[in-house]
Amino acid sequence: MTGKPDPSRYHIAALAKGLQVLSLFDGATLSLRTSDIAALTGIPMPTAFRIVATLENLGYLERRHDGTVQPGVKVLTLGSAAMRGSGLVQLSDRPLRLLADATGETVNLGVLVEDRVLYLARLRNADLVTANVHVGSTLPATYTSMGKLLLAHLPPDELDRRLTDASFAPGAGPNAVPDRAALLAQLEEIRSEGYAVQDQELAQGLRSVSVPVLGPDGAPAAAVNVAVSALRRPLADLHGEILDRLRATAADITTRLRTR
Repeated sequence: MTGKPDPSRYHIAALAKGLQVLSLFDGATLSLRTSDIAALTGIPMPTAFRIVATLENLGYLERRHDGTVQPGVKVLTLGSAAMRGSGLVQLSDRPLRLLADATGETVNLGVLVEDRVLYLARLRNADLVTANVHVGSTLPATYTSMGKLLLAHLPPDELDRRLTDASFAPGAGPNAVPDRAALLAQLEEIRSEGYAVQDQELAQGLRSVSVPVLGPDGAPAAAVNVAVSALRRPLADLHGEILDRLRATAADITTRLRTR
């Protein structure tokens, strides 16, 4: 009888070290210096430098303005593939489809990753201007309704840590928030009202409204939004029936998360 193969026979040390480096990043550790990586893993500094450089070159790590590195888009994309099978995405599928059918508009589910929103689910209306956004995409949180909603619920010190000058990079829509002070004023209003709206901040012709999906601890675990074309929908539409349906959908997903 043939036994199971011994995995250690096929061990690739260089690959294992690269994965060891990536595994350092979690909810508590969001960015590290190469020297920190070497110290935490026990990998010699020259080797750690080469591993970081390789992962950075391949898009699995990206360098921040302060010289530290953080998980790059490639890691987020891999993570989003896993998230498609996660409890949150699975439990959200039917409520999101019902919302998309009821409104005839694009519906999204996203989470906050540093100062960006990672899209976990997307049901797109064909006439929406952001055709290049898909599951696994990340967008600046400061210019999106989901992002602003989730930023609004961060503790002040965590919000301050996540926001940098790069969070307000040019190239967004005509109504994009210009700086930290303007954003903080918006976030205060969002906390008060319980929902967030963006009106052509991310891109010309795009509007959206978002509400939170609450986790078992009562804190926002994700955000869900409805995105519309500004050519078809006046801003007032986002504060009426669409918002009511969106809130009902978020409440449905919240209940499913708490009772699974």
